[in-house]
Amino acid sequence: MVEDLEPTIVGISNIQTSQNNTFGTGGGSSSESESGTGSGVIFKKDSNKAYIITNNHVVEGANKLTVTLYNGETETAKLVGSDTITDLAVLEISSKNVKKVASFGDSSQLRTGEKVIAIGNPLGQQFSGTVTQGIISGLNRTIDVDTTQGTVEMNVLQTDAAINPGNSGGPLINASGQVIGINSLKVSESGVESLGFAIPSNDVEPIVDQLLQNGKVDRPFLGVQMIDMSQVPETYQENTLGLFGDQLGKGVYVKEVQANSPAEKAGIKSEDVIVKLNGKDVESSADIRQILYKDLKVGDKTTIQVLRKGKTKTLNATLTKQTESSSS
Repeated sequence: MVEDLEPTIVGISNIQTSQNNTFGTGGGSSSESESGTGSGVIFKKDSNKAYIITNNHVVEGANKLTVTLYNGETETAKLVGSDTITDLAVLEISSKNVKKVASFGDSSQLRTGEKVIAIGNPLGQQFSGTVTQGIISGLNRTIDVDTTQGTVEMNVLQTDAAINPGNSGGPLINASGQVIGINSLKVSESGVESLGFAIPSNDVEPIVDQLLQNGKVDRPFLGVQMIDMSQVPETYQENTLGLFGDQLGKGVYVKEVQANSPAEKAGIKSEDVIVKLNGKDVESSADIRQILYKDLKVGDKTTIQVLRKGKTKTLNATLTKQTESSSS
């Protein structure tokens, strides 16, 4: 099985350019250096092009990306699209030297204790094609991940198969030789071992489809700048926001409302406290993002319950597309 899959695994080098201004601004020269390495898996090819899945954090900030195939051939890759929230990216290379592509399995059919293998390039190309074996240690885990768009919750598979630096972006494979996850991260703490995480294939496929089609993932947004109520002093909650009793400490405080946003059009005001979105309780800004990104899509109509000076109001919003300058 491993021999069949090896031709689909690639190493990825993130090359970044730095300016050497030896003689001050405008002087000097630029130089390239390898900022980081990772892995990827070829999942699609046609007569001219082949496509690779990897992690966004593997390719982020690159001025150039190079891909090393199983036979040692190196090619420059084009970034088709990437998504910070799910930590996924798609690259394009020539299909000339691509012999095989990997197939996806159904991650919803996985069971705890099921055997899996991880293939990748830990610590760079020196150990390319390294295979580690383990089991599915847990299903439907949620972990907090810091991104450029704030903290988001990722739904992941937990495995004890060794995932080391450079393995990121490589596949987690079931006993049938199918990709059932994309290896993303591990917990590196003193006293913690064999705690790795992969993005489930059923979450990967729809994101990859959007990246292939649009180069990005379209998500809805509200248009509010938020602060978790746990960070707002209780005296401010009582004296300024007019909250009392069991209203204290719940929800997210609206610091600012973006002009012409769904939030403004729905009637949300600064100093409102959002306590429910789409019928679900909100305890933090991460909850807002989780509901927006997982449960809702652009164009959906939804309800927002807010506390305003201690009174509950239910507002209706129609969600629009998130832009580069908007967060939630």
